[in-house]
Amino acid sequence: MVKSKSKSKKVANNPQDVAPEEEAFFPYARYTSIVGVHTSLLIFVALYFPRMFELADSDQASSLDRPQHPFLRAITGLPAVTVGSICLGACVLQSWWGGWMRDWLIDYSLKGTEESKKLDRKALDDSKTKVRILYLQDAWLATFGASVVFHCVAILFGAPLKHYFARTYVLSLLVSILAVFTPAYAYGIPNPYKSEGVVIRMTWVRLFAEFSIRNPVERAIVYPSVGALLGCWIGVVPIALDWDRPWQAWPLTPAYGAILGFVFASLAALTVNAITSLAMEDILYERQQEKSQ
Repeated sequence: MVKSKSKSKKVANNPQDVAPEEEAFFPYARYTSIVGVHTSLLIFVALYFPRMFELADSDQASSLDRPQHPFLRAITGLPAVTVGSICLGACVLQSWWGGWMRDWLIDYSLKGTEESKKLDRKALDDSKTKVRILYLQDAWLATFGASVVFHCVAILFGAPLKHYFARTYVLSLLVSILAVFTPAYAYGIPNPYKSEGVVIRMTWVRLFAEFSIRNPVERAIVYPSVGALLGCWIGVVPIALDWDRPWQAWPLTPAYGAILGFVFASLAALTVNAITSLAMEDILYERQQEKSQ
């Protein structure tokens, strides 16, 4: 059954209305390659971007009683600058990654024959640029707003209130970029003055409160966001160890923990999606065999 163009535009403006069927469209081959590129570039940014702002003389420099590898000197020199430089690279990478997630979420919501999907896609492209700019603007506003919330949460969990204020905020900003931007860009932000705001709010509740994931695109979005939050939380543990090493300075371990959590969660989503896809193909094959008999 062919959908009308008005229906298609509604899907474009509200990509959260995604059907739960696992057998719908999803480019697994392209998704695998993009996950590999994205995670590799994110690790590269975390390790090499701080070297652009390397300062030889700092309070975290290596000494006889606190030896460290020369490669870590640029990372531990000024922790606030280190995490801030990572935020710059993460902004670019997450914008690119979020664009793919939003496009796949829209494509996944299209139903019907291949011809009807092409017509729907063409109708969506006519208004895509304007809608994308609006969603991108809202996503970054939500990201910076969430960074303030994460900053307050970090202080409530014991982060220094007066000292290292900048360090705590850049950590909060990094976690917000990794965890908030992509779902905010893909699904949108609940607006109480619009009718679709209720649907968007319920989608956020379903995904991040109930953890009810219905399709591969949602899994690719939710897993890395949750992984970044868990990685940041676990990354605090090394700071409490009485080793007195430069890399234990606040907030290096939580920041790198958030990045590792995001990377491992992305790979976990890729693995689960691949297994689910193979299982669905096996089920469809068995159904075809039963019908043929």
